[in-house]
Amino acid sequence: MSTEHAAQPRVGCTVDADGRITFDLPLRSDEEHEGQQLLLRLRPKRGQPEKVLHVLDLEPADDGRRRAVLGPQPVLAEGRWDVYLLRGPESQRQRLRPGLRDLRALVDGHLHDRPSPLAVRIPYVTKDGHLAVRAWLRPAHAEVDGIDVTDRSMTVGARLHGAPLLEGAVVRLRLRGASGTQRTLEPRAGNDGRTFSFTVDYEELAAETGVGSGVWDVFVQPAAEAPRIRVARLLDDVADRKEVFVYPTLTVGGAALRPYYTVDNDLSVEVTKAG
Repeated sequence: MSTEHAAQPRVGCTVDADGRITFDLPLRSDEEHEGQQLLLRLRPKRGQPEKVLHVLDLEPADDGRRRAVLGPQPVLAEGRWDVYLLRGPESQRQRLRPGLRDLRALVDGHLHDRPSPLAVRIPYVTKDGHLAVRAWLRPAHAEVDGIDVTDRSMTVGARLHGAPLLEGAVVRLRLRGASGTQRTLEPRAGNDGRTFSFTVDYEELAAETGVGSGVWDVFVQPAAEAPRIRVARLLDDVADRKEVFVYPTLTVGGAALRPYYTVDNDLSVEVTKAG
């Protein structure tokens, strides 16, 4: 472990079912505790300046620690929020390493109906070992319940949050890029007006993909004139599932196809077709 990492404090966090995050920070006895704060910074895109900051006061807790609470409001903008310690008004911000993360309340999040807009927060550990919060904020959401892959197709089960499934609903697969190519599928609706499933025929999808690699992004349009909703898996305790949930690659119609989750946990299908 580097000297820099060893000097960085650890902060624990607990998330409840309403999305409230409680941060607990053990503080050294030889430092001034008053006026300390946590800073959450929305990570800017590469080359862009930081624009969105959120500051939380650290208050005394019964166990001698300092505690900060990020309530359900204000809603965090979608993105990755890095967590820092501010020891005083003139001090430099300091990155924090994760302590115990209690995410049990998030595990069954997909079982509960969510209002619009959908706001999701998941504390996680960055690749360089620091604490951050992954946030999503969407007008409505289609949560993947499961993906069943066969040798010819994949069947996806999902549930809508923040919107009902009405007459004229369709699932659309859109080929990423400027071509505007789409495939339209009819969903099989459940009795509750929220759940649905659909099947993607691999051979048909391969036939509509040009030579090389193509990615089809998956949406549901819950009514004839409704906006499209991205199909994704957000409502549990996994902040980054791209490398965790890996589905098999199958060769059909001269092309290799695999469903996968993007870096934003959205569902897509990759098609690689030889010349």
